[in-house]
Amino acid sequence: MAKRPQANNIRHKIQASTPRTIYPPGCEYPHPLIGCNFIDHKSLPRIILWKSSSFSCSIAIMHSYIRPGQFVGIRLQSDQLRLIQIIPDTIVNLGRFGNFAANQIIGRPFYFTFEILDACDDAGHQLRVVSATELHAETLLADGEGDGEGDDVDTGENGIPMRTNRQINDENSSQKLTLEEIEELKREAGGAGKDIVAKLLESHSAIDQKTAFSLAKYTLRKRKKYLKRFTILPLDVGLLANYLIEERDAQKSMELRDEHIGLIGCWGNVHHSGNVEVGEGMKPHGRYAIVDETGGLVVAAMAERMGILYPHDADEDPTEEQDAPIPNATESEHTTGPSKPRRIRPQLMSATTNTITVFHPYSQPNLSLLKFFGYDTNNPDESHPLHTHLKSISWMQLADPNSDPLYANEPPIIPAEELAELKQSKRTAYYHKRNRWGRVKAVVDEGRAGNFDGLIVSTLLEPASVLKTMVPLLAGSAPVVVYSPTVESLVELTDMYSTARRTAFINKKRELESQSSEGEAVDLSSLHEEFVVDPTILLPPTLQTSRVRPWQVLPGRTHPLMTGRGGAEGYLFHGIRVFPTTQNIQAAGNVRKRRKVEATSTPISDRDVEMTS
Repeated sequence: MAKRPQANNIRHKIQASTPRTIYPPGCEYPHPLIGCNFIDHKSLPRIILWKSSSFSCSIAIMHSYIRPGQFVGIRLQSDQLRLIQIIPDTIVNLGRFGNFAANQIIGRPFYFTFEILDACDDAGHQLRVVSATELHAETLLADGEGDGEGDDVDTGENGIPMRTNRQINDENSSQKLTLEEIEELKREAGGAGKDIVAKLLESHSAIDQKTAFSLAKYTLRKRKKYLKRFTILPLDVGLLANYLIEERDAQKSMELRDEHIGLIGCWGNVHHSGNVEVGEGMKPHGRYAIVDETGGLVVAAMAERMGILYPHDADEDPTEEQDAPIPNATESEHTTGPSKPRRIRPQLMSATTNTITVFHPYSQPNLSLLKFFGYDTNNPDESHPLHTHLKSISWMQLADPNSDPLYANEPPIIPAEELAELKQSKRTAYYHKRNRWGRVKAVVDEGRAGNFDGLIVSTLLEPASVLKTMVPLLAGSAPVVVYSPTVESLVELTDMYSTARRTAFINKKRELESQSSEGEAVDLSSLHEEFVVDPTILLPPTLQTSRVRPWQVLPGRTHPLMTGRGGAEGYLFHGIRVFPTTQNIQAAGNVRKRRKVEATSTPISDRDVEMTS
């Protein structure tokens, strides 16, 4: 048995393998984690948290360097964002900005800015890392603090600019270079577009009339158009949400913005709950129910907060490998025979804690966006945390499981004698059917039992119909969060759980109970017809919204950016699951004494009192 490490019970392990270079020779950028030149990704270090028979605190976190097969965000010089999968031995095409070999960025840290060279250097590299000094100089230029041509801005006594560009006609005639000459410069000029920008500034006839701020904007506009630079960003949920809104059809993700995702996670109290094995009599914790129609964006956001979104290393973990006992073997066969470690394959949807259960109306949930984080629902990866922690239940399985053939039709049990006579393919098919039926039955029974720790809803269905079914499945004090791009449906939902509705529901129920005789079941059909949901099991309902708006902050010219995107505002409904008491509640404890108030002479008339000093 391995000795338990001290301190914080964390041990570092470097995979023992022979490093082999897979990058162009001459690469001098060391990896920040291992302090040596780039080597094969299989020889990079991994952090393995301590695991025991009763506790495991392994959390999948985002990697700090680019890995093979990973999706990354590429921010171009024109502020355009692209999501690209880095596949080894392939060419990444960035359109008019050029292309480069994917092997040249594998293993490098994120947030580096690269420049595509027109010709490879002596070492065979096609990319150049832009230094921080060069980027800082361009930042000063954007702020109007760098060196530039043109006159300075004239300011008044209060610092407000007095001189403007009203007298300057910025027409195409001010640029002496024609379109044909610019295209010729693109084909002949080197320096990754720097020569083109320099020629454009030199040939501009009104460049000396521009103010420093105007010149900086003109220079940056040309740099964004002609410089072949890009920055590699790690793909997280916030970046993916912004990409779907800015570059793709925002309605497919219900126009869910990054600030909405943050509020959903906070109000839903979504967090990592550990991997403590549930003993007998213990309540599983960290179980969240989600209704997601954004393509998996909400599921990805919740999985990121729970620490199960990003995949582990593909290498085998020896701490999870165990010797498989040979059935019907003698003691000598166990001791003398060769023993090979056999890894226990994780079963699909087998986790009991820190899980996400998706409720969907189809045969399979639409979670296509999870592919950007290394998990494909059609071909799940066994090493990914979502393989065991992500579960799915259809509405039909929840309402009437016997109507589902996968749940109701149990494969017949074949005796061991008959099973041994079958062919290998038929035995494999038999075990596959039995395992699938057992998995579906276990997940459906667990979902119907309820006791979830939270409910997140993002759907185009009527919210009241969803909460009517899902809220009774929650545990006490479980938060409920409903997102909608429009406010009308959530306003109606808030009214259904309001204090007035709750009071009317209680009075109506008491009236029906008083009309029924003792020992007779109370008929509450008229109550359920009048009230769509039970307003006594969810309180206090709140409705809110949030939106981040970029502003231009300049002296005398502070205003929101006119090019900001519109679209739906987005609203959130929040409530807490409660259990109404069936007994009378009486206050207990010492009665607080009332403070005696001396009588004062106050005017009893409503006329104004004249104040005297």
